[in-house]
Amino acid sequence: MTDSTDIELTLLMPCLNEALTLPSCLAECQEIIDRLGVSAEILIADNGSTDGSQAIAAAAGARVVPVTQRGYGHALNTGIQSARGRYVIMADADGSYDFRECGPMLDALRAGADIAMGNRFAGGIQPGAMPWKNRYIGNPVLSFLGRLFFKIPTRDFHCGLRGGSKAALTGLDLRTGGMEFASEMVIKASLSGLKMVETPVSLRPDGRDRPPHLRPWRDGWRHLRFMLLFSPRWLFLLPGLALLAAGLTGFATLLRGPLDLGGVVLDVHTLLYAAAAILCGFQAVAFAVISKVFVHEAGLAPGSRDENSPPPFAGFTLERGIVAAVALGALGLGLSIEAVLQWSQTSFGELSPTRILRWVVPGVTCMVLSLQVALAGFFVDMMRLRLRR
Repeated sequence: MTDSTDIELTLLMPCLNEALTLPSCLAECQEIIDRLGVSAEILIADNGSTDGSQAIAAAAGARVVPVTQRGYGHALNTGIQSARGRYVIMADADGSYDFRECGPMLDALRAGADIAMGNRFAGGIQPGAMPWKNRYIGNPVLSFLGRLFFKIPTRDFHCGLRGGSKAALTGLDLRTGGMEFASEMVIKASLSGLKMVETPVSLRPDGRDRPPHLRPWRDGWRHLRFMLLFSPRWLFLLPGLALLAAGLTGFATLLRGPLDLGGVVLDVHTLLYAAAAILCGFQAVAFAVISKVFVHEAGLAPGSRDENSPPPFAGFTLERGIVAAVALGALGLGLSIEAVLQWSQTSFGELSPTRILRWVVPGVTCMVLSLQVALAGFFVDMMRLRLRR
């Protein structure tokens, strides 16, 4: 038996009741090991199989690691942590990927790549291997967003045949337990500046006699949600800034009086919508800040587990937020008092709405913003608390 210190490659498969397809996957793993002449191990991260998959794997000479927590991410993460090889190449145990195609991945890793991704669109997708909604909607859209949000070079964001050096993979501190694990790996690799390459691989119909664990719409949404969480700039910050700019432009224009646009007159009714844009825009920007802080404090961002790593928005403190909130509240109160004083000039009788609302609308807007700033500040400060468990 090869000493663990001499193992260069670990071929890793997550497994949950794959007795039907596991033997052929194990045979393909052994074939590529023999062909490459590499010192390697076959590792099965078993997620609680009840069909004898563990015995099949052990009989074929594979090492089985039990994973008590259910989930694709839990299985792969445990497998990566347990791997003895310098490099880890992984794929499902359902027969949809051919481990015999992983030679170029190993070559890329040996040449200095940190992460090696397969590309099914370059290697070929057999008929019936991928649902149309995955092939033409899910994968292209998510891969495009991955390149847009995170500058990920791969064009097949969720290819299941992938690998990396164990040092790089463990250094990413991967934490998700479900299908989001596939997104987390490449997102963190890109944000960490790791070298990522892509090699062609094929996809064939899986050999299961039951529906796959993957649920396209549900799992696609989970991937998208995870990507948006990691990129609050696109989900919250940019839309929020656009709304703030539109609202402030409306305020600057309409507070002085009505605006005549070739027969179309914008007045205090439009001013109300401008106020709504300011409030919604600020809320979106606040959520961008909260999301960034949450990702850091939850240990999901690269380097966030390093105690010496500076937190995002380090210059923001609760006390400064309270000062800003008090200033906005005072401004809103002053504008409201001025509105009341103008009302008193008519002995608290009727007032022209177009006159009084130019004081009331900004006054109310400032007071609501004051509360939003204070609440956001308290919430951010709450997330930053380091609790001893």
